Amino acid sequence: MQRPYVSSNAAPAIEMGKPALVTLLFLIGLLTAAGCVQGPREEARFSVSDSGALSLSCGECTVSEDEATQVSNISVSRVILHTGSGDVYGLLTAPDDPVAGFVLAPGAGVRKEMHYNRSISYARAGYAFLVLDLRGNGGETTGDSFSIDRDFQRFREGDWPQYYLSICDLIHAGEYVKERYGIPVYAAGSSNGGRYAAIATALDPVFSGYIGVSTSGSGLAGNQYSGDARLFLLSIDPDLYMERISPKSSWIFHSRSDEIIPFEEGRALYNLSGEPRIFHEFPGSHGLCGEVDEKIIDECAQIYGVRS
Repeated sequence: MQRPYVSSNAAPAIEMGKPALVTLLFLIGLLTAAGCVQGPREEARFSVSDSGALSLSCGECTVSEDEATQVSNISVSRVILHTGSGDVYGLLTAPDDPVAGFVLAPGAGVRKEMHYNRSISYARAGYAFLVLDLRGNGGETTGDSFSIDRDFQRFREGDWPQYYLSICDLIHAGEYVKERYGIPVYAAGSSNGGRYAAIATALDPVFSGYIGVSTSGSGLAGNQYSGDARLFLLSIDPDLYMERISPKSSWIFHSRSDEIIPFEEGRALYNLSGEPRIFHEFPGSHGLCGEVDEKIIDECAQIYGVRS
C-alpha cells in the first residue's frame, strides 16, 4: 500500500543562471504515480542575484510512502519523493503522535540505512525523523558524486545543478513531514549534508530551524572569482545564508578533533548565524554521534516538553 501525497513544491525542471541572470521558465508536464493526485504543476525555476544569493521555486512534487512496519510503538517506512528529475528515497520513523520532526541530509557517501538506529532513538523520544538518500550518495537515489566542476558546467549551460536539486529535495521532504503530522520540522545535516540543510532552511519557511553537525561554509570564496564562477560558488556557500535563517534557530555542533572540517570553520559558521543559536563542542571526531543526539533531544525537550 502506498500513501499518496502532493506537495506544493517539487522537483525542478530547467531554468538558468547566466551572467545576465535572465530567468527562463520551463513548464513541467504531469507526473504519473500510483495513487497520486494529478494536475498541472507549478512552474519550477531558479535565479541567482548579483550578490550570489539563490532563489528557488521547486515546483510540485508527489510523495508515496510504503506500508509501515512497527518496531514497538514506532512506525518505520520507506518514502519516495517523485520528482521530474528522478525519484528520491528516504527512511521515515515516527511515534503515533510526534511533537516535532527532523529531515536529515547525511554526509557524503552515507546512505539512509546507516542512520536506522538513530532514527529509531529519535522516534522513541517523540519525534518524526526522515533521512534522505541524497543524490549521488550511493543509496537508492541515483545521481552523480558531488562535483563542483560538473555542477558549474550545468549552471553555465542553464541546467539545474544537482546541488540545487538536493536543496529542493530537502524542502519537499520537510513539507511532507510537516503536513503529514502537522508539526514543526527542522532541517539537519552532517558534514556536506549540513551545507544543503543550511541553505534549505534559509530559503524556505517550511523549516523551523537548522541543525548543522561537523559542517562549515566556504568563507565566501566565490568572491575571489568573477562572472558565472563567482555567482555559482556564492550560491552554494552556506556562509551567505546563515544570517537569513534568523529568527529561526541555528544549532551548530563541532569537535576540536575533526580532521575533515576544522573546528574553526564550524565556529565561523556559527558566528555568522543570528539569534536564537547554540554552539556545542563535542568529543570525538567528525559527524553525528550519541552526544550530539542527546544534546539535540534535550534542547527539543525544553521546547516541546518530551524527553527520551
